[in-house]
Parts: sequence; C-alpha cells; structure tokens
Amino acid sequence: MPARNDALKDRLSRYREINITVIGRKSGRTISIPVWFVAEDDKLYLLPVQGSDTQWYKNVLQNPSIRIDARGTEAEVKVVLVTDAKQVSSLAEKFRAKYGTSDVEKYYSKFDVAVLAHIP
Repeated sequence: MPARNDALKDRLSRYREINITVIGRKSGRTISIPVWFVAEDDKLYLLPVQGSDTQWYKNVLQNPSIRIDARGTEAEVKVVLVTDAKQVSSLAEKFRAKYGTSDVEKYYSKFDVAVLAHIP
C-alpha cells in the first residue's frame, strides 16, 4: 500500500493537527479528539496535553491501538507508550520547535509521557 502511506505522509507534512480516535476504557465507545503531532520518517509522535492525566492517554493504556485521520487520509496504528524522561523531554523539544515554545507552554501542563505510532 505505498500510495496510502505516501498520501498519509503528505498530509502529515502539510498539517499541524490530526484527529485521533481511541476506544473508551470504560464506555467501549470510540472517541475522537484533535491533537498536535510531530512526524519524522515513519514515526508519529503524540504528546498528551496533560501528560499521563490526559483521558485519551488513559484510554490508550487499556487499548494501544488508535486511528489517525489526517484530513481524510486514515490509518489504524498500534502505539508504543514512551515513559522515559529523557525521551519525553526530547519529544517535547520537537513540539516546541514545530509549534513554538510559548504555545506548547500555554497548552501543555505535564511532560511525563508521550506516544509513538509507526506510520503504516
């Protein structure tokens, strides 16, 4: 499926926000939320706004599979939770570089976890 991969990578390179869909850990329902991200090569990094207290992150702990939607180009991906302080700090710097330090500091309140997805 190289065409799908290329379309997704193209969208990720052009947009600042994507929607992710997770499965509610209590309700079992699908929940969609817009998030900021950083894409590098075949990796997609997500930084929960309230760190490990973020609801969608808590849902991913229960079900480490999410659907990403980059304006109509979608993919189902398995995620890896990043809890190493050095790695999370490095990812936070990538977010600051992309979105600006002031916006990251304004919207993000806790930097203790991150999420890594491999782009199919």
